[in-house]
Amino acid sequence: MAKAQAVSAIGQTVLGLLADNIPKNDFPNARFELYQPPDFQSPMDEGVSLFLYRVEINAGLRNIPNQTGLDGITRRSPLPLDLHYLLTVWAKDVVKQQRILGLVMQTLFDAPVLSAERLNNFGPEQDVFRPNETIEITFNSLSLQDVSNLWSAFKVSLPVSIGYIARVVGIDSTIPVEETAPVQTREFNFAKT
Repeated sequence: MAKAQAVSAIGQTVLGLLADNIPKNDFPNARFELYQPPDFQSPMDEGVSLFLYRVEINAGLRNIPNQTGLDGITRRSPLPLDLHYLLTVWAKDVVKQQRILGLVMQTLFDAPVLSAERLNNFGPEQDVFRPNETIEITFNSLSLQDVSNLWSAFKVSLPVSIGYIARVVGIDSTIPVEETAPVQTREFNFAKT
């Protein structure tokens, strides 16, 4: 499972993947940035923003057993997270905006699984993910209510935005589990009358 820095590494990896696949000749001024709520008040002129708006514990993997690491130490089970992103495409020209949107969706459709090699490549920390780990990036339809809630929270009218989920991000626990010796014998002490 991954280190706690995995949450930030995933957003940086998605943006890095998109930046590598958007033609620089067609979009020389395109930027690719992680956004926070205040950034929506004065957004970039052209490019892609990625906003982590919800984090959930993956219900299907909530109760996986404790894990024994390569060091032989058994630790509490990993924290299985699903990260919900709002991906927004920005451009002054609607044709450019829609072209970028198409390229973004095509790129994420063509690379739905991010390998550890890719995930460890874009962030400042190295070896956040173990070599056999992957993260799945899937499209997540946003309801009109979801979009409306985001608009009212940011107090802006967002351009076309799409939702994606990164799952399952397993964050390693740092707490070792004390193991006790197995029961060898049972002793029943019944009262004799």
